[in-house]
Amino acid sequence: MTDSPEYLKKRAFFDSLLTIYGRKPVLEALEDPSLPVHKLHLAESNRKDALISRIEALAAERKLEIAWWDRKGLSRISKNSRQDQGVALDLALPKYGRAETYLREHAGSNYQLLALDGITNPQNLGMIIRSACAGGIDGIILPQKGCAQIDPLVIKASVGTLFKTRLLRCEQLAPVLRDFARDNARVCALSSHASDTLADIDSDHPTIFVLGNETHGVSDAVADACTHRLRIPMQNGVESLNVAVTAALISFRNQL
Repeated sequence: MTDSPEYLKKRAFFDSLLTIYGRKPVLEALEDPSLPVHKLHLAESNRKDALISRIEALAAERKLEIAWWDRKGLSRISKNSRQDQGVALDLALPKYGRAETYLREHAGSNYQLLALDGITNPQNLGMIIRSACAGGIDGIILPQKGCAQIDPLVIKASVGTLFKTRLLRCEQLAPVLRDFARDNARVCALSSHASDTLADIDSDHPTIFVLGNETHGVSDAVADACTHRLRIPMQNGVESLNVAVTAALISFRNQL
């Protein structure tokens, strides 16, 4: 049975929702008129301080729906009861969606993507997002498990570029990479042991660059789904670079 256009449109909208939390990140998002906000979530137990009052005032100015929750209900929304500070906000970001949807809509076209495998440091994730946005990468595939999730530290490290970057979520990375490979994409794992270098890859073919964990690199399961191995040449006995630096080199490789 084929899904109706109405269902697909509704699903695409809910896939575009990104929930952020914490009083300062939510306040900064509400103060940015370019960000499409959807719904504000507040804990009924919040003390009415200056930040909460300002958040409520901005929500009223933007005619934003406010949902009130007990602390347990709010934590189900934020998925981080320790750091949400009783506040969460749904953003409807047109560049936030599913990797599977992106592949379906861009099958046969040329694209340059990053895929993150086990990137657990929020600052690294934010810096990767910033470099990808500045360098014109078409999107970042981010699995829901095993990687740092979008939180205030990631937002801060991205310096606002999180909201401008196409983030493509998936349940598990390896099966999605195999789907892209079947669409004739090159799926390239970064490895210090590879014979080919980053300079050997042109931009005339759909390509995904897979960045692995800060300590252990690309996992075995994800490596098995890759079609190519690439390395960045090192000098003076240096074995590896910070993963965020690697992402920057990939993102700007044709721009300098």
